[in-house]
Amino acid sequence: MAPEMMPIEGEAKKRVCYFFDSDVSGFHYGPGHPMKPTRIRMCHSLVMNYGLYKRMEIFRAKPATKREMTQFHSDEYVEFLSRITPVNMNSFVKEQHKYNVGDDCPVFDGLFEYCSISAGGSMEGAARLSRDKCDIAINWAGGLHHAKKSEASGFCYVNDIVLGILELLRYHARVLYIDIDVHHGDGVEEAFYTTDRVMTVSFHKYGEFFPGTGELRDVGIGKGKNYSLNFPLRDGITDESYKSVFEPVIQQVMESYDPGAIVLQCGTDSLSGDKLGCLNLSMRGHANCVKFVKSFNKPLLMLGGGGYTMRNVSRCWAFETGLATGVELGSEIPMNEYYEYFGPDYQLDVKASNMEDMNTTTYLNRVKSIVLDNLRQVGGPPSVQMQDVPRVPLDAVMDDPNEDEELIPKDVRRPQRLLDARRQADGELSDSDDEGEDDRRNHHSNKSPDSVAHPTGRRAAVGIMSTGSTHGIGTSGATAVAATSSGAASSAQSDVEMADDAPPPKNSPIRESMVPKSPANTSKERAKVTAVSNTATDSSSKEEAMDVETESRPAPPESPSRKKQLSPKSADSVKPTVAEAAKTSDAS
Repeated sequence: MAPEMMPIEGEAKKRVCYFFDSDVSGFHYGPGHPMKPTRIRMCHSLVMNYGLYKRMEIFRAKPATKREMTQFHSDEYVEFLSRITPVNMNSFVKEQHKYNVGDDCPVFDGLFEYCSISAGGSMEGAARLSRDKCDIAINWAGGLHHAKKSEASGFCYVNDIVLGILELLRYHARVLYIDIDVHHGDGVEEAFYTTDRVMTVSFHKYGEFFPGTGELRDVGIGKGKNYSLNFPLRDGITDESYKSVFEPVIQQVMESYDPGAIVLQCGTDSLSGDKLGCLNLSMRGHANCVKFVKSFNKPLLMLGGGGYTMRNVSRCWAFETGLATGVELGSEIPMNEYYEYFGPDYQLDVKASNMEDMNTTTYLNRVKSIVLDNLRQVGGPPSVQMQDVPRVPLDAVMDDPNEDEELIPKDVRRPQRLLDARRQADGELSDSDDEGEDDRRNHHSNKSPDSVAHPTGRRAAVGIMSTGSTHGIGTSGATAVAATSSGAASSAQSDVEMADDAPPPKNSPIRESMVPKSPANTSKERAKVTAVSNTATDSSSKEEAMDVETESRPAPPESPSRKKQLSPKSADSVKPTVAEAAKTSDAS
């Protein structure tokens, strides 16, 4: 049965670009480390098996280069990341201490390639949004919001969010960044702390919790004052409490700031039951933030982030991918390569627990009033002077990503990159992809002769797995079935249909029909049909017809009857029967 997807009523259709690189699951931070890139592949497996790939374009982004990373990070830091490996790490002891690499941010095989994949997806997603090639771009490998200009932090090495926002700023005057990770998005806030072109809004746990920043009074400095908003939370916040503060704040931000694009960091360590988180959101409470932000109909870049209970991370991101495409996924998880991870209930939903909510209504209302008061001091969206859009290397790729498509010969298979970018149009039907969906199935029984009747009257083949099928018996077998359509000649038909009740014997008519027959055997077959179809008056003719019929019927090997059938007497008795049949035919 096809996985269930329910369209969301009243939502405008969105063009969605989804970025995934299969290599991302091959990286490993090390034994015992809570960050596991495999969670991204688990999410992708759910996305594919739910059938969401039909509703969006799928891309494998070009990995970010060192030059592209240095748009934010320092040259020395990027060069260090590209050179260090587990083999030579002892030669970079001083640099590891300088760049905070070694403990929470270990050195592992393929470190720089992992960072390139993460940053490349966010940058290309932002580039597609800026060029109006899509309405929503998704990169679950991104969202690494702790990385600084020259420092790794909190499992993050390269800040793909800042690189994506810088790409958006080339085309949009103002960009809004929203962070619903349990940890404060300190790396992004620090990058844009002094500018009014990016407003950062973070809802996070605060107080003796990593990274220790994100206090209510941190609002930005200089030109960026009041353009950094922080909403500190306590342990155990529920869906209702979170919604009561998230929606009013974001609504006021949209009215006061009027951004040209939105970047939403969807860290799932704010879900209930996370290994490092301490909030109590359900999957639907977390996804409600995505649904609300999407409702503003602005270009939206959705990124991953934290999340350390893998089965819950993949559930939540798959559900939010469905919301982006305009459908709500069913509760039953379809079969996939990680199916056993979702036991014992195999349900999509992540439910809240019964932990105590330390966020009282009084506390939340007081913090909300302070945040909204800081927001009122903005005084409307800031203006930006118009200027030419600067060119970067990514522009050459984005201007015409399929420039070589017309050069591909018509008889050559299209590259997988072009096939993944296809999206199934609404109402499109495909027997290979949509078999069984929307009640499109054959309700007739394949074992009923009426449901598979052939115009000529003969029984048509109903499949190789069905008993009594003539499928695969060859031309001579099909002719034999056609010849037995009349009621009088039912003897040969019963032989062909013997498999309806029991497996055919070793020397069955089906097997014999696949082997070329000798002239003698052919004469016997014709004599049998003629003898049965005509009324014999002579007693000796009746006995001869019975002998021929007995000869043509198969018997188990080495049986006495088989030896009798092969005797010369039986072969000679065929001749007068054939002659008599010819005289009878001429007389009629």
